[in-house]
Amino acid sequence: MAPSKQQALFLEAKFGNFAVHTVDVPKPGAGEVLVKVHSAALNPLDWKIQKYGIFVEHFPAVLGSDIAGDVAEVGAGVTGVSVGDRVFLQGRFTKTTGGFQQYVIAKLFGKVIIPHNITYDDASTFPVGLFTAYVGLFQQGPGGFGLANVLVDGRNKSSGQAIVVLGGSGSVGQFVLQLAKLAGFSTIITTASLKHTDHLKSLGATYVIDRYASSEAVSAEVSKLTGSDGVNYAFDAISIPETQQLGYDLLSADGEIALLLSDTIKNKVEGKKIHSVQGVASLPKNHELAVLFYEKIGSLVQEGEIKPETTEALPNGLAGIPDGLKRLENNKVSGAKLVARPQESA
Repeated sequence: MAPSKQQALFLEAKFGNFAVHTVDVPKPGAGEVLVKVHSAALNPLDWKIQKYGIFVEHFPAVLGSDIAGDVAEVGAGVTGVSVGDRVFLQGRFTKTTGGFQQYVIAKLFGKVIIPHNITYDDASTFPVGLFTAYVGLFQQGPGGFGLANVLVDGRNKSSGQAIVVLGGSGSVGQFVLQLAKLAGFSTIITTASLKHTDHLKSLGATYVIDRYASSEAVSAEVSKLTGSDGVNYAFDAISIPETQQLGYDLLSADGEIALLLSDTIKNKVEGKKIHSVQGVASLPKNHELAVLFYEKIGSLVQEGEIKPETTEALPNGLAGIPDGLKRLENNKVSGAKLVARPQESA
């Protein structure tokens, strides 16, 4: 049974400060569950919401999209999960559904059980990063490449093809590499800090190019590896203007690029496709993919075919999150996912 009170980290106003407050633990309604949050991973979007005033209009708000924990209470009509089940899920930026608190309300997509061979911290790396990579690769256009889904019958269907992943050491990039490997891509090229080369190759990359190399140098290296006609697919897991243009220019005449941020590509040519990836499980267009994802992804994790990101646990529970977000903003985190443990809050 959940307690009546909890600690929650609020963004108190647009462009405002973060502060921990004691609030009531919410009650799940019909079709909802209450989840005790053991791990909540941080994302760059969290600090961008505070700094740029984007995405959230109603304050105070609780941020945090990557959640792993236990089902504490089950609302009317919920099937497939029971109290005590270990689950991971995407949070939404409201006072009852954001991950930066000790208990959240959620609607689950069927049975979303965390395999017992991974920790809550590990599982908190999956909801946003892995789902976004999955949507970008397997959602039908214009939201993704529409490749044969590896969770059904798409294993090795992309044999003989090449993909470039810009930003392979980031949250989304690491999962794109793993899913591309399962899809059977023969050539998987990524850009990243070279210190991550061995790890990224263990995830599926066949070649790692220095992220600090010039666009001209990257293009020359990709051409050397794949031929002068360009690549069929580019997944831009960074999606700043410079990487968008680079990825687009690497494409073959009928190639496709997946972007995580708004399209800023210049000098477009007919034939090349641009996909805007929205890795939000609750979007109606993603519902079918989300149900399949949560039903089947656990077996791939349990078998070691999908590996979580490396994590770094932050100190002081919820109170440690603002400093963690500052580190993300200042590019002081590389190759690891920062994770808060709300139950360790004072």
